[in-house]
Amino acid sequence: MKSQLPELLEILTLHQIEEGVFTGKNLFIGSPNVYGGQVLAQAVSAANTTIIDNKILHSIHCYFINPGDNDLEITYKVEIIKDGKSFNTRRVVASQKGRDIFIMSASYQKYETGIEHQDIMPNVARPESLSSFSDLFAEFAAKFKIQPRGIFAPNGPFIFHPVEHYDPFNPRIRPAMNHTWFKTNGILSDDPLLHLTTLAYASDFNLLITALFPHGLSFFTTPMQIASLDHAMWFHRPVRTDDWLLYVVESSNANNGRAFCTGKIYTKDGELVSSTAQEGLIRKL
Repeated sequence: MKSQLPELLEILTLHQIEEGVFTGKNLFIGSPNVYGGQVLAQAVSAANTTIIDNKILHSIHCYFINPGDNDLEITYKVEIIKDGKSFNTRRVVASQKGRDIFIMSASYQKYETGIEHQDIMPNVARPESLSSFSDLFAEFAAKFKIQPRGIFAPNGPFIFHPVEHYDPFNPRIRPAMNHTWFKTNGILSDDPLLHLTTLAYASDFNLLITALFPHGLSFFTTPMQIASLDHAMWFHRPVRTDDWLLYVVESSNANNGRAFCTGKIYTKDGELVSSTAQEGLIRKL
């Protein structure tokens, strides 16, 4: 089955309609609304086009304002807030038919040397010894006549190998901690900004579902509304998303219909390349 990675790369190549204004199409992965990671990645792609002094993206802070419609193109407007000696700042607003759905602030920094330290990567099973989400989900999909898409599909733009066994149709109560290996379903070019953009795309997977674990819940067994509210991401070191990366996610809090999750992304060699934080809406229906 042909990978959706070329389709993802196509939608990440935005169409410029005027200075600072771009449009992008959607990649349908089975979610009722536009997947949040896609809007993140397209907003990053739009902001990247305005950086001409070789500074590298180091953080994004985002709010999801309204659900995105899979059938409508998205318009991205980039505002240049600052072009400094060490840092550049951009603001991106995404909209559909004049309705804002997402806003993002992005910061870029020139390369500098300085002090260095990082957390140690957890000692978990290696990705080659694990089964993919798509393989694990195949038997359930056949039994319940469900068409696998996105994270559960063998042709998705990314491959995911969960460390802990996860049965979405029979969820068990477990700690709010999740370890998943992932990489693109195909090889990418050497463009460092492309790897940061695709990392932003993948960063929205697996965050909020971690908050369901202590409650034995799954959206396949319990009617619920799940949506990202805000999302922050820091890019610490160079990364290749076409090689295995470990996503370590935990949820430290849930209340008032919201859940808070944080993540760390490591290379196979144990380098911490990115950190994430997200709060999302989780409502039982």
